[in-house]
Amino acid sequence: MKARVHVMLKDGVLDPQGAAVKHALGALGFEGVEGVRQGKVIELDLAEGTTEAQVGEMCEKLLANTVIESYRIEMP
Repeated sequence: MKARVHVMLKDGVLDPQGAAVKHALGALGFEGVEGVRQGKVIELDLAEGTTEAQVGEMCEKLLANTVIESYRIEMP
């Protein structure tokens, strides 16, 4: 079984990587990009029976810095 965890900086937290991507897109001639937030996707191969609550605990303890990041779990 697979799970995906999407981790993003919380609103209000500065995102220098997102700002760099926005600047680079403008330098390449891509107009109309008003903002960029950079995040990460973590794919987990899980044993059958692993619950979303268990994945949430993994996020809280290791996969996301919950002080500045939020996460969203996708499981089948």
